[in-house]
Amino acid sequence: MPISKTDIMTRSKKENVHFLRLQFTDIDGVIKNVEVPSSQFEKALDGQIMFDGSSIQGFTRIEESDMLLVPDLDTFQIFPWEANQGKVGRLVCDIANPDGSPFAGCPRLALEPRLDELHGDHHQHR
Repeated sequence: MPISKTDIMTRSKKENVHFLRLQFTDIDGVIKNVEVPSSQFEKALDGQIMFDGSSIQGFTRIEESDMLLVPDLDTFQIFPWEANQGKVGRLVCDIANPDGSPFAGCPRLALEPRLDELHGDHHQHR
């Protein structure tokens, strides 16, 4: 059963999660992340956190720098250690353009058609 935003918010509060790492992969396959505090969790879960795409190798030209991080809620995990400020959770994200449309350079989105080919178009990934 898919995890919901409410599930993530409830579990984060219960388990003392104070930061969320919104992870994504650059064009070279290197994992990057944007970390947000608990006050921004709802915004993050709604896919409304922006980052400067021009700072990531191979993403965008400077005039198209703002990109959105759209979390795949089913990837939610809480790291098993706790620092003084609380635990850290993570979500793997797709990258979208500022208008919410899929970003053509998002490696996760580019992989989906290949997975469809491998699974005969009947396998749903998310």
